[in-house]
Amino acid sequence: MKKKIIAMMLSMAMAASLMAGCGTVGGEKDNKKTETQDSQDENETKDEGTQKTENDEDKVYKIGICQQLEHQALDAATEGFQAALKEKLGDKVEFDYKNGQGEQTNCSSIATKFANDNVDLIMANATTALQACAAATSEIPVVGTSVTDFKAAGVVEENDAPGRNVTGTSDLAPIDKQIELLVKLVPDVSKVGIVYCSAEANSEFQATKAEEAMDAKSISYERYTVADSNDIQQVVTKAADECDALYIPTDNTMADNMEIVKNITIPAKLPVICGEENMCAGGGLATLSISYYNIGYNAGIMAYEILVDGKKPAEMPVQYADEVTEKYNADAAAELGLEMPSDMEAIEKEE
Repeated sequence: MKKKIIAMMLSMAMAASLMAGCGTVGGEKDNKKTETQDSQDENETKDEGTQKTENDEDKVYKIGICQQLEHQALDAATEGFQAALKEKLGDKVEFDYKNGQGEQTNCSSIATKFANDNVDLIMANATTALQACAAATSEIPVVGTSVTDFKAAGVVEENDAPGRNVTGTSDLAPIDKQIELLVKLVPDVSKVGIVYCSAEANSEFQATKAEEAMDAKSISYERYTVADSNDIQQVVTKAADECDALYIPTDNTMADNMEIVKNITIPAKLPVICGEENMCAGGGLATLSISYYNIGYNAGIMAYEILVDGKKPAEMPVQYADEVTEKYNADAAAELGLEMPSDMEAIEKEE
């Protein structure tokens, strides 16, 4: 009996030993499997990191450009924008340029296409283009230029703290200084006509600022607005009959039709102060001018900082031109019989 009990105990001990041995072997296999998997995961992570770096280095940025219409000032801004990014990125940037031909519906279609194409950034040149692009996407960064007041255009919360996916560079010159220039050239002025397109929000903003500046100098004024280019002939003729001088802010409709303005104001011997140089060259007398190429270039630098440095448009204040120059149209001055001050600069004629 004792022998049977001892044999049974030995059998149980051997079985327990075998089971323990099997557990150890299985555990070693499981541990080895875990270590192998960890190693594979680590290698995959390294590969992904390497691939990401390679992708960043090889990335070509796709930039959509929506320009409201074609005229010299906006063309110069687009040229400056592209030049800045080409200097910074070389062949790592591609531009898809679209012109809205001055039509809001065209700008909206262009903006929608850029959003659907998921471009890396949109540059919007002029107010209507910027409004369309801001409405088309709240995710893709939008950098505007040639826009007088971003807040007045309804695309940012504040100019110094946009709070949205939109920022850029303003073409606002100091309007009070432009009115001072008007008084300097037409010291006996009794009434000034402020001429602009009522459909352009930024022109409305500038007209109000001009009125404030003229109120401070006790100068009489009246607004003369056009709905579109078809009204310019009639409205400017009326203004020329009733005023001693005209002030035309940076208005895209007027800028695109300065030849009509010139053909009315020069025979009427009426001085015209314009919001920017290219308008003045097209038929005005004088301007306190900014460089549209420079504000476009600065917008390009902002775009680079967003794309490469990771800056957020919502936190980037709208920038303003840091230089202004008093310039005049020598041909207009001669036809008006005016001798211009020696401290003013004549606008260079295009070859």
